[in-house]
Amino acid sequence: MLRYKVVELSTVTDEDLEEAINAAVKDGWSLDGIQFAMRDSSKRPAMAFILFTKEVSEEDAS
Repeated sequence: MLRYKVVELSTVTDEDLEEAINAAVKDGWSLDGIQFAMRDSSKRPAMAFILFTKEVSEEDAS
């Protein structure tokens, strides 16, 4: 069974992204994608949502 994990970052820097990705990958999650929420007044993202997946057994799913 495929499980999903979403990590929300309100501070979007390269260090924060690296820390969140490395922590989840260390726990066995695979990076699936990153979505950025932009502000109209800035070129920097206001938030980031990092998406991960992990294959788990039916027993671990509950």
